[in-house]
Amino acid sequence: MKYSAAKIFLEGIFGNRGWRKAWREPQPKKNYDVIIIGGGGHGLSTAYYLSNVYNINNVAVLEKGWLGSGNIGRNTTIIRSNYLLPENEPFYEFSLKLWEGLEQDTNYNSMVSQRGVINIFHSDPQRDAFVRRGNAMLLSGADADLLDENALRKLCPYLDFENARFPVKGALMQKRGGTVRHDAVAWGYARGADMKGVDIIQNCNVEGFIIKNGVCSGVRTSKGDIQAKKVASCVAGSSSQVMSTAGIRLPIESHVLQAFVSEGLKPILDNVITFGAGHFYVSQSDKGGLVFGGDLDGYNSYAQRGNLPVVEDVCEGGMAIIPMIGRARLLRMWGGVMDMSMDGSPFIDRTHIDGLYFNGGWCYGGFKATPASGYCYAHLLATDTPHPVARGYKLDRFRTGNLIDEKGVGAQPNLH
Repeated sequence: MKYSAAKIFLEGIFGNRGWRKAWREPQPKKNYDVIIIGGGGHGLSTAYYLSNVYNINNVAVLEKGWLGSGNIGRNTTIIRSNYLLPENEPFYEFSLKLWEGLEQDTNYNSMVSQRGVINIFHSDPQRDAFVRRGNAMLLSGADADLLDENALRKLCPYLDFENARFPVKGALMQKRGGTVRHDAVAWGYARGADMKGVDIIQNCNVEGFIIKNGVCSGVRTSKGDIQAKKVASCVAGSSSQVMSTAGIRLPIESHVLQAFVSEGLKPILDNVITFGAGHFYVSQSDKGGLVFGGDLDGYNSYAQRGNLPVVEDVCEGGMAIIPMIGRARLLRMWGGVMDMSMDGSPFIDRTHIDGLYFNGGWCYGGFKATPASGYCYAHLLATDTPHPVARGYKLDRFRTGNLIDEKGVGAQPNLH
């Protein structure tokens, strides 16, 4: 079933009786070519590109809850490609290009809004660092604009330019960045994969792997054993737990990252704004709520909730640059479980067990990476070779010394 303006018009005339479910609810088969563990954004996008690009359709996506119950429905919806290092910038630029064509590709309204991402700087050294980052972006084919204080005043007059502690001196802007409706991304990919015959199995918990003589041939689940030629883990904050059942210890820690939504307000923020002297980022949703977040909670956890000190810290960051939002009431908050790698960069790689693959360690970059992560993971599963823009995301890079430390803070996952 294709969505179109004509279809909506005709269904409105005939009582909306012709709509079908967006995807099936099948029972798992005994054998698949590929099993993908995790029905979040990365797992569903992997299934979509496997079936739509590489014509591998005998695929199952196993999700322990419901689609959208994990980080894909618990983030602040921001997309961008303003990275610095040569291993990261081409990957995220590839992802941003996929975002730009996502709605046409999946025939689903994911509400891609390229409203621009503005990273504020507050000192001369920080300006120089942003100039370097902007030049790296331009060299990789991305867009970048350096705004001085006057240009930023015209664009964002509500910022606290007179703040004595954090004076606003300008910003680095990526006009093609913006936001996307997070759960619609999951629904669009799920529908597109299902149309090609992919089985999406909800409420199916993976309890272990079937491994013999160093070869993985399937998984043990709450719905029974399922065989597969290849098994691909893609479970974000649960990566360490799932992969430990295969005897694999990952260089990953799980942390909680909170996100917040205010009451609905009239349009006040046209762009995505990030604070340069702290960790705060904010945009305004189409419903009018301010969607914002900041630092991780300061402890390891698998709980999808946070604590009050971080609420205070995030709100302080917002008040430091946009004092007017102090009058808005907080509507709700939630926590996502982040798989924080030791150098702040992800993994898309084969494991030492034949037939077992791993995708994880996305830190703060998981949502914006969704299309490229799925595409590159599908490429790896289909060809057993890394995609050109994901060659650096190896599991052995700590042993070989090829770290991808975007922030330069060393092996401290909570700082990435």
